[in-house]
Amino acid sequence: MLSVISASSLLSLSFGASFAFAYGDTCNTNVVGYWGQNSYGAANSADTANYQQRLSYYCNDDSLDVIPIAFMDVFSSTGGLPEINLANTCNSVDNTYFSGSQLLNCSFLATDIQTCQSKGKKVTLSMGGAGGGGTADAALADQVWNLFLGGSSSTRPFGDAVLDGVDLDIEGGSNSYVDFVNQLRTPPYSTAAPQCPYPDAYIGTTLNGAEFDAVYVQFYNNACSVTNYGESAWNFGTWDYWANRISPNPDVKVYLGVPASSTAAGSGYVSASTVNSIAKTLQASFPSFGGVMFWDESQAYVNGRFDTAVKNGISGTGSCSGFTYPACTAEAWSASGTYPTGSQVTYDNYIWQARYYGSGTPAASDTGSWVPISACGGTTATSGSSSTLKSSTTSTTTSKASSTTTTVKASTTSSSTSSSGSCSGVAAWSSTTAYNGGSEVTYNGDLWKNSYWSENDVPGGSAGVWVEVGAC
Repeated sequence: MLSVISASSLLSLSFGASFAFAYGDTCNTNVVGYWGQNSYGAANSADTANYQQRLSYYCNDDSLDVIPIAFMDVFSSTGGLPEINLANTCNSVDNTYFSGSQLLNCSFLATDIQTCQSKGKKVTLSMGGAGGGGTADAALADQVWNLFLGGSSSTRPFGDAVLDGVDLDIEGGSNSYVDFVNQLRTPPYSTAAPQCPYPDAYIGTTLNGAEFDAVYVQFYNNACSVTNYGESAWNFGTWDYWANRISPNPDVKVYLGVPASSTAAGSGYVSASTVNSIAKTLQASFPSFGGVMFWDESQAYVNGRFDTAVKNGISGTGSCSGFTYPACTAEAWSASGTYPTGSQVTYDNYIWQARYYGSGTPAASDTGSWVPISACGGTTATSGSSSTLKSSTTSTTTSKASSTTTTVKASTTSSSTSSSGSCSGVAAWSSTTAYNGGSEVTYNGDLWKNSYWSENDVPGGSAGVWVEVGAC
């Protein structure tokens, strides 16, 4: 997510459609759009006509199913109360604080929230954001309940509107939020927005210790970005495995989080049609898939109604009637098997693919040699050689501030390996080249294969991202 917009910044900045599916806990067609930070206005300050509108403005059709209000960015401030920041909609320039605090009175939004809820949409409070947050324990959960949810207080920022739940967008610090979430668990809708690298550095421990209804995984601004879909760093399957094998709530839903336009994030934007194509595959491959999340609605609305295009697309290919497991078409994993890059095996009701030379038991890890590419059920193949997907050797060039970085994609693999490597046609390792997982280089007379995306990590060095294939 992007950082909150300050009041000083505000001084320089103040269609209809219907679909077959609406929000549902069992649906894989839900669309989540964050609102509150005027992301479009922050990126396009001169285009004031398209600044973020009132919340109810975005509830006039069925494009959105869940709207997290962003953000409660300070958890404890003056007078023992938190702070909220809603950019051009509710801020310290145009609105007032509750006495003895820095908590804004945005009670005029009560009718907006209730309007959206009356149309079957969930409206939640997103806590944190880039640079936001703090300690959150059971006591804060009680306070949030009284200020925003079903409790009572004389300092309710949204008046008599009762939000449906809480979202944790934690992007810093080392705090645990297990007690906070567990205190709020019933009945509010609890969600989190982790970064896609698994496990998330800031909220991973909490995800494993508390029950969430959904996680809105941010597949952007990282090597596991949606722009690398299908490559070795892409790890939606790892998150699905977490949902089904590790999460305290086995029914938790995992969302594909994307930027709603090219200016909504530092990197990772793809078109709505590409999102829909990827989502269609995820709908058929993973039982935890719940839909698409994007940052944010102000960007989506201006970008050709990105929200409507995504909702229309995933509603046409998804359902709310449960998940049908595809067949386990790969042979069963064997400890004695030989698995070159791209090999596919069945293990623990998942089809796994080798990021590079597959070694060890398949396990969900961004640094391991295996990644789950689909859940599966039924009979497992037991004969023949393992499936191997081969990828062509390609390269792309991206510019940096003062140099050019070449990104090398995984090289074409063969169906067998040996104790020595063939270095014919393989380039020497370079400290200025960014390597995707599966890339091969030569270094000090040996052939090396990259485990995952890296740059300036010496083969054989302490980072451990390179695996020695053998002597040239």
